[in-house]
Amino acid sequence: MLAHACKKENKGGGDGTRPEPVALQLPPGFPAPVYSFANNPLTKQGIALGRFMFYDYRLSRDSTVSCGFCHQKFAAFGHFDHALSHGVGGQQGTRSVPVIFNMIWQKEFMWDGGVNNLEIQPLTPLTDHNEMAMDLKELLKKMQGDPQYRQKFKDAFGTEEVTSERMFKAITQFVATMISGNSRYDSIMRKEPGAAFSLDEQAGYQIFQQKCAACHKEPLFTDLSYRSNGLPYLPALNDVGRMKITNSTGDYLKFKVPSLRNILKSSPYMHDGRYFDIFQVFDFYDHGVKATSTTDPLVKNGIPLSAQEKRQLYLFLNTLTDYTLINNDALSEVLINP
Repeated sequence: MLAHACKKENKGGGDGTRPEPVALQLPPGFPAPVYSFANNPLTKQGIALGRFMFYDYRLSRDSTVSCGFCHQKFAAFGHFDHALSHGVGGQQGTRSVPVIFNMIWQKEFMWDGGVNNLEIQPLTPLTDHNEMAMDLKELLKKMQGDPQYRQKFKDAFGTEEVTSERMFKAITQFVATMISGNSRYDSIMRKEPGAAFSLDEQAGYQIFQQKCAACHKEPLFTDLSYRSNGLPYLPALNDVGRMKITNSTGDYLKFKVPSLRNILKSSPYMHDGRYFDIFQVFDFYDHGVKATSTTDPLVKNGIPLSAQEKRQLYLFLNTLTDYTLINNDALSEVLINP
């Protein structure tokens, strides 16, 4: 693993202590992160504060929903078994919960790219009335009045002052540590002793390279582009995709290409969570594509897949599960003492 150096620029606390810098471990073969740590260097205390907030239900209006409520570690920080996001008071959103690992390699966020700053991204679920529905000023006041939070902000940033900038920087530091690059596929690519595909996995890898890799580009297994894959429009959700952001009809029904890393752990699938089984996805590409004027040329005629190819592709995708991420105790929920 390669270390990504993060310069420590945080000011020390009044008691003479200083936040401890952390060197982020980057997977070999990955490109350089696009997120700049220049103004938000990783520290042990900053990450700890971010982790504490990530799992704190008090960040929601009625203290029933946390970031970790929707982004579950065992589901590769997606939301298992819920087609659409849901939040306080039983409210329901219009899109599935995206996974949030490898975020430091992205410039734009959400299914439609509506947010273009990693540090600002948490503001959307935090304030959305269908999710955490929190008033930001009220939240900052609540944190400032909490001795535990004041101490954690002092540890991370040098003083007890609670600000939205500090809050979002700390959450970003924690999310930055959610890196997935140590699956069995990765060990095979690194040519580690004893690491090899089975014959069916190798066949599945070849199918992937021939029929999937143009959009799901290695090593991130996404090219981070926005595409319409021919998924039939659902009138009930009235979701036009990236067109909502750009107001361009050329972006009608286009959504960000998701990563296939940990795909077998992060169902449901598609922007609206309509498929709960990966074989449903295979069947869709094989015979369910409904082409429109914006459907990507790569899929507008479907992607033929035989029963054997579906099985072999499944076995290959299974090698993309990163148990180092899913079983990482440093990313687990922490005890919150209100």
